[in-house]
Amino acid sequence: MTFDLFKAFVLGVVEGLTEFLPVSSTGHLLLVQRFFGFDDEDFGKTFAVLIQFGAILALLSIYFTRLWQLAIGMFNDPAARRFVIGILLAFLPAAVVGALAHDFIKSVLFNVWIVCFTLIVGGAVLLWVDRMNLDTRYYESTKFTLPMYFIIGVAQCVSMVPGVSRAGATIVAAMLLGADRRSAAEFSFWLAMPTMAGAFAYDLYKSHAQLTSGNTIIVAFGFAVSFVCAWIVVKTFLGYVQRHGFALFAWWRVLVGSLGLIALALGR
Repeated sequence: MTFDLFKAFVLGVVEGLTEFLPVSSTGHLLLVQRFFGFDDEDFGKTFAVLIQFGAILALLSIYFTRLWQLAIGMFNDPAARRFVIGILLAFLPAAVVGALAHDFIKSVLFNVWIVCFTLIVGGAVLLWVDRMNLDTRYYESTKFTLPMYFIIGVAQCVSMVPGVSRAGATIVAAMLLGADRRSAAEFSFWLAMPTMAGAFAYDLYKSHAQLTSGNTIIVAFGFAVSFVCAWIVVKTFLGYVQRHGFALFAWWRVLVGSLGLIALALGR
């Protein structure tokens, strides 16, 4: 039990620190799970999804006031109503693809070799886009056009391949469509709310039978650690990327993916 709690702590830290960064939380969790020998267990795969709820709640707690204002305003404020529609448009592609391809994604694509390659490729793409001289036209995530929201949502579907990164795919698409770094990153937060909540609910439904009283304690501990770490990231991420861009995260992806490939090649 003690070692299981230690693994829950490590995985909670990894989940909380990486969920909202463009580095792929799923990819990092799969690599860490392999290191701990936790990757062959059905519950291990389920645990990685369930502790996402801690990260979700961290984001919701920080955005609670704005969410409340949005919920109230959507009935009498055209701008608020338009933004809600935009979020739903962006969420729709992932909801459809995720529901149809869930079993294939979990059984085939959750592969550490795929993770390492996509970490490296995704890092190169992120670095390339971050250095491009883009035509920036949008500085508020609430002001994107409706077609832009939908295209970002389509791009998010690519992140169902572990290692791509949901935040990374969303940010890259938004920037290529004219968003500045901060608004692109912030919209990844908004889109994460329904996307992560939907994924959590679906996986909980599919795997609730694997939860026992002992496992519940482990999940709760990982959840708490994930909440704290994610809260810190959400509070600091937007300010950081506005000042420094995404180069740090791009090079981190390349480093982790490269080290992973070396370890796999050596039979680790």
